Amino acid sequence: MKRFEDKVVVITGGAQGIGRCIADEFKKEGAHVCIIDLKENEYVQGDISKKEDLESFAQKVLDEYGHVDVLVNNAAPLFKGIETCTYEEFCYALNTGVTAAFYLSKLFMHHFREGASIINISSSRDRMSQPQSESYSAAKGGIAALTHALAVSLAHKVRVNSISPGWIDTKNSEFEGADITQHLSNRIGNPMDIASMVLFLCSDQASFINAENICIDGGMTKLMIYHNDHGWTYNN
Repeated sequence: MKRFEDKVVVITGGAQGIGRCIADEFKKEGAHVCIIDLKENEYVQGDISKKEDLESFAQKVLDEYGHVDVLVNNAAPLFKGIETCTYEEFCYALNTGVTAAFYLSKLFMHHFREGASIINISSSRDRMSQPQSESYSAAKGGIAALTHALAVSLAHKVRVNSISPGWIDTKNSEFEGADITQHLSNRIGNPMDIASMVLFLCSDQASFINAENICIDGGMTKLMIYHNDHGWTYNN
């Protein structure tokens, strides 16, 4: 039998990029996959920043299956910085990146089956930043914190973990030189690096992993950088 035979898996942002890879891998393992994405897909096209879209999506899942085994909050928030991001755009980023994850967890709270998992996709930007990245970084930091809060509230019923991807190439691009060698693993990540961890965390093999955040970034966040050290030069 496949690992997730007849399990019901809900994925936000599941029609493209990392989310699509996660969806495809769950399907290969026998799961019923329910996607919501702004992009057209085989299940629901909708905007998870809107309360009514979340509610109608959740109701469709429950009407069809009656329960949920896995919830993957993957949809990416807006990426804008303090110089250009408006109040409305910042709220939109938080609604997409944090509020939707909270509200779907709440909508499914009494419908998770025994052994269920919630996986929140954060980012290595939950702990490090570039200039002009406030909306995205705030949302990713928020969902990382939401993870351990949900794990405590849903204790004994649902395991809740998060993954913080680093640089993940979703377009099969060609890279060389410093783009590769700056990673301690000597390569750029790909969606399977994240999907494999999602499936592992949702499996029985990970039954003792809870309230955890796992950073998958090829080691980049562990490389301490100083001017004129390790070949790095700071130009201001």
